[in-house]
Amino acid sequence: MFHQIKRYITFLLKSTNQHGVHSPFVFNLVTKCFYDKKYYEAYNSIFDFRKSLLRNKSKIKVIDLGAGSQVMKNEWRLVSEVSKNAGTTLKRAKLLFRLTQYFKPQNILELGTSLGLATHALSLGNPIAKITTIEGCPNTSAFSQKLLKNSNIQNVSHINGDFNDEIEKLISNKYDLIFFDGNHQKETTLNYFETLLKTATNHSVFIFDDIYWSKGMTEAWEIIKKHPKVNVTIDTFFWGFVFFREEQVKEHFKIRI
Repeated sequence: MFHQIKRYITFLLKSTNQHGVHSPFVFNLVTKCFYDKKYYEAYNSIFDFRKSLLRNKSKIKVIDLGAGSQVMKNEWRLVSEVSKNAGTTLKRAKLLFRLTQYFKPQNILELGTSLGLATHALSLGNPIAKITTIEGCPNTSAFSQKLLKNSNIQNVSHINGDFNDEIEKLISNKYDLIFFDGNHQKETTLNYFETLLKTATNHSVFIFDDIYWSKGMTEAWEIIKKHPKVNVTIDTFFWGFVFFREEQVKEHFKIRI
């Protein structure tokens, strides 16, 4: 927690808004997507989906294959508690919706389905996209799959398994957007990044959740930024965005959202 507080203070001191951005690509993304204040009908569905999770008092036996939760230690967990403490926030779910609406990715990969809120938002942003989501815990995977089906989300393929094994089966694919939200450890995050680089195109975006979750995750983020194939990154504190646009000079941004 001290690491996050310290890093957040530093972030506030160094970050900016659209007025500190000179890249047309990043400026448009910030002004037309990050700071888009329009109200979308899909927000109602996102709100209702999250509200149903927060009210759900059923329990799931959770098997953590990654770093685990900083708050919840019991293996049997209330859905409402998981949603409250570990699930995607409403603000971030709305941003995911806007991102898929803005970039219109055709092929999306999500590492870490959890309860399906992020998956739900990604789908609403581009209902014709092909979304593949991987969840390590079989019980959580089954729960989210049923919930998304009941919400009439039809463009999602669910995979239950260890990320290390499953992503190796996917490297022949090309993904326009990958959301890394399943393992918050330095070495595994870097391994997923290196492995899935094979699936990236010039216009792909990788989004890393909780880049300041721990010292190790922050170290992983700094290593990713320096990778020779990475040309543009955006640090929003809670997420790190990675772009591979060869036509742009290497540049890193810190943007307040």
